[in-house]
Parts: sequence; C-alpha cells; structure tokens
Amino acid sequence: MSDNENNVMTPEEKAAIQARHRMEQAENRDRASENKAKVKRHIDMGRILEKAFPASQHMTMEELEEYLTELFKLAS
Repeated sequence: MSDNENNVMTPEEKAAIQARHRMEQAENRDRASENKAKVKRHIDMGRILEKAFPASQHMTMEELEEYLTELFKLAS
C-alpha cells in the first residue's frame, strides 16, 4: 500500500470530523455572543455610573474602586 492509500479517510471518518468541527464552530459562536453581551453590559454599567456619579469621569480606576469599596462598606 502507498502512503495515499493509508491516509484516505472513510466517509464515516470524514463525516465525524466535519460534525466535530461544526460543533466547535457553534460553541465558538456562542462564546463570542456571550462575550459581546458581557462587554455591552459593562459599557452600559459604566454609562450609568458616570450619569449617577459624574465625578467618576475624573477618577482613575483605582480611585474609583477604592471610593466604591469604602462607600459600600459604610452602607452595609
């Protein structure tokens, strides 16, 4: 037998590989969709924060985190 004959896939093997690839592609689409929704949610939360607390626009992330952490400690 030559190398070509040893590397030939049966129709069943080819169909199984194609099915696995279709499943992986669907999972990747789902993951990308979830990530897109998460990013949108974070942007919306930031927009709400800036609207409710305009001074946050002039704070670093560390300052904002510290401020909010202290604020919520006092609230609880």
